[in-house]
Amino acid sequence: MKDIPNLKSYDERLRDEAETDLADVVPAGSLKKTQIIAIYGKGGIGKSFTLANLSHMMAEQGKRVLLIGCDPKSDTTSLLFGGKACPTIIETSTRKKLAGEEVKIGDVCYKRGGVFAMELGGPEVGRGCGGRGIIHGFELLEKLGFHDWDFDYVLLDFLGDVVCGGFGLPIARDMAQKVILVASNDLQSLYVANNVCSAVEYFRKLGGNVGVAGLVINKDDGTGEAAAFSDAVGIPILAAIPQDEDLRRKSANYQIVGTDACEWGPLFAELGVNVAEAPPVRPTPLDQDGLLGLFDGKETGAGIELVPASDEDMRGSKSAVRPSLEVIYDDA
Repeated sequence: MKDIPNLKSYDERLRDEAETDLADVVPAGSLKKTQIIAIYGKGGIGKSFTLANLSHMMAEQGKRVLLIGCDPKSDTTSLLFGGKACPTIIETSTRKKLAGEEVKIGDVCYKRGGVFAMELGGPEVGRGCGGRGIIHGFELLEKLGFHDWDFDYVLLDFLGDVVCGGFGLPIARDMAQKVILVASNDLQSLYVANNVCSAVEYFRKLGGNVGVAGLVINKDDGTGEAAAFSDAVGIPILAAIPQDEDLRRKSANYQIVGTDACEWGPLFAELGVNVAEAPPVRPTPLDQDGLLGLFDGKETGAGIELVPASDEDMRGSKSAVRPSLEVIYDDA
């Protein structure tokens, strides 16, 4: 019996988006289907800044781009829209449901510079699980026709330092073909990048197809730790965005620099080409010692030994020996 697409499960349709195993294979030409790319990074590392400008530049390059913010902070689109908050899918859905109305594309998707953008959103602090909100948000996207949309690239902005299932959705469910990491020359952002590499490798062993296309070094101060990480795990550097006061100021003022009208345009133009062409590969995650080894030992506490604590240590001033209640029987 021929499969009827509408009868396929949600998981099956997500897997269909990336059914071809592209890892370790350099495409001979451009991919003819939509490239769904998940971008991960530590909170505050600049992935939303990178994505907003990357998406704008890719649109200038003639690509149809959909940018979806999947970070509960909902700051991806605010960078694109000059600081204006974009109504989130989850918030809008809740409000419409209470009013007995259905969500329409125009309620949640907005345009600038050729980029189509939307935010999934998340629950208020203490009022729900962000990961579950991500899953619910993509279910709503499916109802809006996600699988029928015609884009060259769908860019997903995910928080990398949250490890629950919802934030691992693109990797765990083969929703994306490839992952891009954003990090800097600091231990915490590379720790997050390494964790994402570990997740990719874990699901590859379970039969998944998602690979890592490369690393974007943001706020690059030239110290080289991120480049060393890239080499150690076996992924390419797609771009190195310098630590620069002009970039910091423009980002803080919600100015788009990913455009030919800006002096930073060529940097993001090259990034756009690299993102489009980089094949997904299987990374080789580092263990904790390997990660620490990328840094000067004076900065990471090298030489510190683990000294086991004793029961007496834990009791402190109450560490006096007490009579045992154990009953010992003489041998019969």
